[in-house]
Amino acid sequence: MKKDSMLYVVLFTFVVCAVFTLVLAIANEGTKDLVAANAEFATQSAVLGALGVPFDGKADAAARFAGAVSPGPDGPRRSWTARVDGADYVAVEQAGPGLWGTITVILAATPDGERVRGVRVVSQNETPGLGGRVAEPWFIGQYEGERSPGGRVGMRAGAESSGAADPDKENGRVDGVSGATRTSQSFAAIVDAALARVKEIGGER
Repeated sequence: MKKDSMLYVVLFTFVVCAVFTLVLAIANEGTKDLVAANAEFATQSAVLGALGVPFDGKADAAARFAGAVSPGPDGPRRSWTARVDGADYVAVEQAGPGLWGTITVILAATPDGERVRGVRVVSQNETPGLGGRVAEPWFIGQYEGERSPGGRVGMRAGAESSGAADPDKENGRVDGVSGATRTSQSFAAIVDAALARVKEIGGER
């Protein structure tokens, strides 16, 4: 068969694609357990972080998660219930649109939604150094222990924001990221939606 013939080109392309597909399939099969374990650890660490439960490595995270956290009641929408330091909490995974993509968080709060325990950012695609700062400890740390009257936490964004962490845990407000008004407002909406789910789940307990 001539190498410059159309049949040769078609057969060569088919064989190369088949080989690469086989290699990728084998690689996927060989690593799927590791990928699943890493995804499980990512979820456990985010939930434990939002609940304020310290852990040391994967094994410790799995043990603490199993000891304190139970699956929530709302089916495919991921949620959890937990008892930490003698108090009950509800944690939920909540996603919503940011400026450039979806922001996904895990939020934990009291079952009545009136006090946030903590927030962890699972994923975001906001601008590094601007909107991406919503994942930084100073920003999400504002929510730890923050009062959320009526299941809401106010967001001071734009000209109203100091761009620094609000230390007052009783005023029901946090400061947005300077120069990232849209992302800050979007984050606030995601938090409020998460708190609404917490209240809904908490009322079923």
